[in-house]
Amino acid sequence: MISSYHKTEKKISDKELKSTARRWECISIKAIEVKDLKKSYKNIKAIDGISFDVSESEIFGLLGPNGAGKSSTVRCLITISKISSGEARIWGLNVARDPDKVRKICGYVPQTLSVIAELTGYENLLMAAKMNGVASSEIKLVVNNLLELMNLSDRKNDLVKKYSGGMMRRLEIAQAFVHRPKVLFLDEPTIGLDPKGKRVVWDHLRTLRNEYHTTIFLTTHDMNEANELCDRIAIINRGQIVVIGDPEELKKQVGGDVIVVKTRSLKNFNRDDLAELGAASIEMGDEEVNIVMNDGEKAIPKIIQILEKKDISVESISVSKPTLEDVFLKTVGSRIDEEESGDWRSIRSVRRTVSTMG
Repeated sequence: MISSYHKTEKKISDKELKSTARRWECISIKAIEVKDLKKSYKNIKAIDGISFDVSESEIFGLLGPNGAGKSSTVRCLITISKISSGEARIWGLNVARDPDKVRKICGYVPQTLSVIAELTGYENLLMAAKMNGVASSEIKLVVNNLLELMNLSDRKNDLVKKYSGGMMRRLEIAQAFVHRPKVLFLDEPTIGLDPKGKRVVWDHLRTLRNEYHTTIFLTTHDMNEANELCDRIAIINRGQIVVIGDPEELKKQVGGDVIVVKTRSLKNFNRDDLAELGAASIEMGDEEVNIVMNDGEKAIPKIIQILEKKDISVESISVSKPTLEDVFLKTVGSRIDEEESGDWRSIRSVRRTVSTMG
């Protein structure tokens, strides 16, 4: 299936892209490169001078609350919205100067519903293939292969209004992938889906990355999605990127693991007794001690041993690790708003209404 799909002729070849990069005198080509990007709407700064890059085959997440500048960034990168100042390049192509070429190597899945409910899954993909210039001789092959790739083959002749929300989202991803783009942009890819539906979509996105080396750029306000799916994330707030990096590295920067030990009594026990642990901090109460340190799980046996030497019986011991929520709290100063905005409720409602029609 994959080998056949790869026979589809690309509008812009890898050779052409690398040639463009050489002309730009890049030391190493990046799938996405953004330098001091700004976007203003009248007196409102939606994006205020952000810079970052994304490598080939990377899954990169832009994380932030509603209104932080996530969607505006995507709209600039896919040429829907004009950049106010700064520069953005997709595989060496200047977004502002070469918008037509950029569109040919990019796919886009918006937040809002982008499939036609009264058409079948096959018909939706057929129309997308024709609109994206897939060769007539290849269209049926491409459409059928994508339906199989997204596990929709057995429902390809059903009207989309009979699809679940997760199936509709997978069909939308297939639509954006009909011309086999080098970079796939997704704006809140699992919006309105239940946990199971989200994981199915994540698995398909990983397949596109692993099997087709597709670079995936997604926006999300879902901390779990960013943590589970993305190789790197950037947190954006009020149009500015406040931190960027690997999710695990970012969590480590927040602080160590928190070990909570509960006992009947900590009488005649003090912090000095735990000095050999090398903990970042130790807080003690009458019956509880909180210890912050790296690799908390590894330290547990030693902690129990120290307490037992003092004839202190441990009733319970637990370890909690830093989360991306903690990273957000530290870098932005508040917790991300998990509540759905009016737009989110509207999008969820539309998907539910479509899937229960007819």
